[in-house]
Amino acid sequence: MSRNPDGTFAVGNPGGPGNPHAKRVGELRSALLEAVSPQDVAEIIRGMVAQAKAGDVQAAREVLLRVLGRPLEADVLERLEALEEAILHDSPATN
Repeated sequence: MSRNPDGTFAVGNPGGPGNPHAKRVGELRSALLEAVSPQDVAEIIRGMVAQAKAGDVQAAREVLLRVLGRPLEADVLERLEALEEAILHDSPATN
């Protein structure tokens, strides 16, 4: 692969082979989007929430991950707070 000095691909660069399945995956996603209505999604979500409330840990985990996102590890939060504190004490505005 040849690149220009700025890191972009040079003219005539053949590039990689790409994803041979991309077209098929796109077709399948389009079919899925056409087959599933917003009402279907709402019913599925209501069912998962009901299962979670009934004690299904997997359903609860999935609902919470989708709504809240992945939890940060405690040590990451501690390191972030320490970094923020260091930045506050070292900033020129506070000195």
